[in-house]
Amino acid sequence: MAQTTHELDALSSLRDSYALHLSATRSEKTARIYLAALDALIRHLESKAMPTGARAVRREHVESYFAERRETVKPTTLSVEFRALQQFWKWALDEEEIDRSPMERMRPPRVPDSPVQVVSIDEFRRLLKAASGRDLADRRDTAILLLLFDTGIRRGELVGMEVEDLDLRERVAHVTGKAGHRRVVRFGSRTAVAIDRYLRLRRAHPHAQSPALWIGQDGPLTASGLAQLIARRCRAAGLERLHPHQFRHTFAHEWLASGGQEGDLMRLAGWRSPQMLRRYGASLADERARAAYRSPADRL
Repeated sequence: MAQTTHELDALSSLRDSYALHLSATRSEKTARIYLAALDALIRHLESKAMPTGARAVRREHVESYFAERRETVKPTTLSVEFRALQQFWKWALDEEEIDRSPMERMRPPRVPDSPVQVVSIDEFRRLLKAASGRDLADRRDTAILLLLFDTGIRRGELVGMEVEDLDLRERVAHVTGKAGHRRVVRFGSRTAVAIDRYLRLRRAHPHAQSPALWIGQDGPLTASGLAQLIARRCRAAGLERLHPHQFRHTFAHEWLASGGQEGDLMRLAGWRSPQMLRRYGASLADERARAAYRSPADRL
């Protein structure tokens, strides 16, 4: 039996084509997030007996989805899903699957400002002390911690580094960011020395021929392995668990605090939107305001 117009138009029928588009234009992680949001919308529409044909979905149907999600997820998650679904409808419009996006002129959910969590100098010194041994794991972890602190690179960018991505003489590294974008980051002399110490021990490792820069007992370091590495060093240092992304927060915060230019920070951090830059700028302004505070009661 031939498919009906409604079946051809169904969101579920368009999903595979959209997934193919995402695989060619977005990172694997981003594609996964975008498809999860679309799947959640489809489930909501079906559970509420609302239209599931792309041309039949209206603004009120999408708003119903966000109203329900608002009760169960954080504002930041809701904002991510909003942008994800915007991209689906934009693709459907470009592909002439719809004439108008049901999210046209919809206002994104408001995300309350929250303090940017950074790693203090004291905390970082304690982390380095916890990794101050001389075996390969200690040398590797010291180099990783310094590189994260010195450059603000993403977790995926760090674990994806290869030996040939380094130039210790020039103190630069080539990293691959979101959607395969390559950029060069610079690091300091102390970080270069730490990496060199690690590389000298790495030559005798069973996996020394691996192109991956960071290796452990079982082979190349993974993203989960990096998180475990930092958690282990935090425990040894007597610190609350730190997330790898907090080093990126710290790099951006310190750059702006030392008078660095915002445009330069965007290029160094690999941001293509000023949204994150505004967040760090607001965090720094809050810190300056707290530092300038003088108690009115104490002046009585």
